Amino acid sequence: MKKINFIIILTLILFACKNETKPEVNLEENRSKSYDESDGLVTMKGDFVYYDNAAVFQTSNEIYGVVIDENLHLLEKQVKAFKKEATDMVPITVRVRKFEKAEGEEGWQHRVEIKEVLNVEAPGPNNNDVIKLGN
Repeated sequence: MKKINFIIILTLILFACKNETKPEVNLEENRSKSYDESDGLVTMKGDFVYYDNAAVFQTSNEIYGVVIDENLHLLEKQVKAFKKEATDMVPITVRVRKFEKAEGEEGWQHRVEIKEVLNVEAPGPNNNDVIKLGN
């Protein structure tokens, strides 16, 4: 009986002393964390374009002006890899703070401030929504 108790205690000690190293944060963990947190931010998916100091985020039913800050510039660096032309829209998933524009201010009525980038995707190959003007 003493041997069985000793083996059980030894097994518990070995499992309790396991060295755990923190893995690097990956996108999937961030995504699941983002959907579960209740910090007032909203997870949104849509198309993004930043051109000539103006940033627009378009979802399936709304268009938002994007606050130009450090997070926007970080997103733009990730998006550049998927753009063929400067005006191409790229599908993204982000966590944002939504708000209305200030009274008397120019721009889109609805605004978003990007807090976290969850995913940047390549535009679909059949996306021919571009209108080009030429001389």
